[in-house]
Amino acid sequence: MIEIIKQNSVIQKKINWMVKRSASIVGVAFIASFLSASYWLLIASDRYISEAHIIIQSTSLGSGPTMDFASLLGSGGGANQVDQLLLRDHLLSVDMLKKLDKELDLRQHYSNQEHDLFSRMWFQDAAIENFHLYYLARVTIEYDEYAGVLIIEAQGYDPETAHAITALLVSEGEKFMNQMAHSLAQNQVLFLETQVADINQRLMQASHAVLAYQNEKGLVSPKSTTENIAGIIATLRAHLTELETELSADQAYLVPDHSAIVQINQQINAVQKQIKQEQNKLASTTGKTLNSDVLEFQRLEMDATFIQDIYKTALVALETGRIEATRTIKKVTILQAPTQPEYSVVPRRLYNTATYILIILLLAGVANLLVAIVRDHKD
Repeated sequence: MIEIIKQNSVIQKKINWMVKRSASIVGVAFIASFLSASYWLLIASDRYISEAHIIIQSTSLGSGPTMDFASLLGSGGGANQVDQLLLRDHLLSVDMLKKLDKELDLRQHYSNQEHDLFSRMWFQDAAIENFHLYYLARVTIEYDEYAGVLIIEAQGYDPETAHAITALLVSEGEKFMNQMAHSLAQNQVLFLETQVADINQRLMQASHAVLAYQNEKGLVSPKSTTENIAGIIATLRAHLTELETELSADQAYLVPDHSAIVQINQQINAVQKQIKQEQNKLASTTGKTLNSDVLEFQRLEMDATFIQDIYKTALVALETGRIEATRTIKKVTILQAPTQPEYSVVPRRLYNTATYILIILLLAGVANLLVAIVRDHKD
């Protein structure tokens, strides 16, 4: 009987101890739930969200129409995606934050003591690293890969500031994309200007080489001179044929030492000599002939023509580059203009309250379970 009473006493002590611990845990959970609900429902500052949807389009007309298989598969296109990801990185950068702070005084807005302690930036003069982390928590920029759209969302403690942040991000984004494209185009223009100057110098040298060769040989066009000499040789050969025909006819009835035959032979010899002289102008074993002059002249003329063609191409590229460097190359098309919020979207008071209370109750249940396990192990 005494043993049973002792056992009942021990069990009663355990129950009393567990009830006290459970009551303490429930009390703490109740207080935490009350504080959480009080914060989300009464204390948390309203934050407004302004949203904009944009895409980046290239205004370049240099390339013809091509089949874009990426767009057929539903993606936004490789080049456009790269541009939008570059823009997203810039809009979330420290440089962009500094511009926003200079234009809108974001430090003062986000650290204003009128806002609740947990949502505002604690110090107005916080280090740029901490300020940037806070900025990343208040500004989100997402890229929709399926639609190819850049979605910009900015939070502010009043509708005007939220709208101003989003609008400035959109305008600065277009400036940045064009500045980057213009910088690249300007570098290309400087390179092309250097190339055009060099090619122009080469063209002048090649042209002077052609003129110098013509002056040296005393010929405007060795090819034309060669063609003229070839024509003279053809004429002499035709005359030689006529003389030989006439000689054959005279030899049929005249003696070999007849004056007419002697005269014809003299003419034939003269024509043959003239033909040989003209042929020696065109080609001979000495190498100082018109055929070698024609070959050298053609080489010089081809060099000059080739460099002239390169010069024309470089001039076209230079003019195209100058146009590209001055016009709008990248255009930010606004699918949805920065919205002017009319009510606060965050914090979601009821949702956050319910979520935090459930988490607190879950933790309280886990704590109760742990306390019971520890007590059992001690006994």
